[in-house]
Amino acid sequence: QVQLVESGGGLVQAGASLRLSCAASGGTFRNYAMGWFRQGPGKEREIVAAISRSSNPYYADSVKGRFTISRDNAKNTVYLQMNSLKPEDTAVYYCAGRDVPGLVVASQYRYWGQGTQVTVSS
Repeated sequence: QVQLVESGGGLVQAGASLRLSCAASGGTFRNYAMGWFRQGPGKEREIVAAISRSSNPYYADSVKGRFTISRDNAKNTVYLQMNSLKPEDTAVYYCAGRDVPGLVVASQYRYWGQGTQVTVSS
């Protein structure tokens, strides 16, 4: 059973940066594509970024040019570097893992972390 634990969230001002980390255990990390999702107040969960097993990235249009996803298979960790944060980035951010082809569809992710809160003040 794969377990995912997110860290790195917090309260920052608009324009600041944060780096989220997601540590995986209990499985073979390099076999999974990984994604970051978020759910803001009163909103549905949406994909933010994802990275394939071969480290090809995907970004939602809303974060392109500001966020960077990366993975370190030696550390069983996926990262989300978030720059130029905006108040609309405020959400609970979730890490997820999948072992089927594709990157975008949330329902196809098998493993989920508990989430970490990111709050961006204006």
